[in-house]
Amino acid sequence: MTVGIVLVSHSADLAEAAAELARELAGPSTAVLAAGGTEDGRFGTSIDKIEAAVSGADSGDGVAILMDVGSAVLTSKALLAELDDDGPDVRLVDAPLVEGAIAAAVTASTGQDLDAVVAAAEQARGMHKL
Repeated sequence: MTVGIVLVSHSADLAEAAAELARELAGPSTAVLAAGGTEDGRFGTSIDKIEAAVSGADSGDGVAILMDVGSAVLTSKALLAELDDDGPDVRLVDAPLVEGAIAAAVTASTGQDLDAVVAAAEQARGMHKL
């Protein structure tokens, strides 16, 4: 079992592309699921899509949710408030979507726990590119 990763974006294409990249770098044993856009394919966010992705990513070790901006954060917070206390350990992560997703997924692929996965993703905020 490994920590699952869910990527929430207003764009289904953006969420899936970031998830694909993270999966490629982390390997097939790490669940990285996209929850982007609305059910009817528009830009926006959907609590149902996020909930389904959390369910699909959960293997028993917890789920880290990374979000892009605005309503992705608000909708993810709303889901967290609705989750059953007996359900999976789900954490919202304050990290850049792409860099954080890669750091989280690679860390999860090494068998690290949810705290370590969240910390790795959050450290991506300070990643310098030049």
